[in-house]
Amino acid sequence: MKKGIFLAIMCALFSIAHAQENKVSVPGNETIEAEADVTVVFDKSEYDFGSVSESGGIVECEFVFKNTGDTPLVVSKVTTSCGCTAPDWSKEPVATGKQGFIKVTFNPKGRKGSISKSLTVFTNGNPSSIRLKVKGIVE
Repeated sequence: MKKGIFLAIMCALFSIAHAQENKVSVPGNETIEAEADVTVVFDKSEYDFGSVSESGGIVECEFVFKNTGDTPLVVSKVTTSCGCTAPDWSKEPVATGKQGFIKVTFNPKGRKGSISKSLTVFTNGNPSSIRLKVKGIVE
């Protein structure tokens, strides 16, 4: 009898745990719903600027991603680890099989030496957050 009650309670707890909505928290106390049938694949996760001149002005790169899922992909937010990097991204939902972008600009002024900066991309897909990296040497 005790085993039956224990088993019933465990099954109920398991069902409750898996019945909850899959929510993702993003900075700024926002919540977006992560959808299991939306999958995002990036062409690369890291970009190396190589050697850049401190006085050469802003440099930029672009990460391309593809929605390989069954429903539109939405990039809700992109955050950076430093104010010297600024992101821009596809603001409209990206349809199944289509591509979007994350564009990153970096200002090397006052940043001599080796640099390594990260970006976090928040989506309604799987994975719900992706970390990208830019690096280089400022001379």
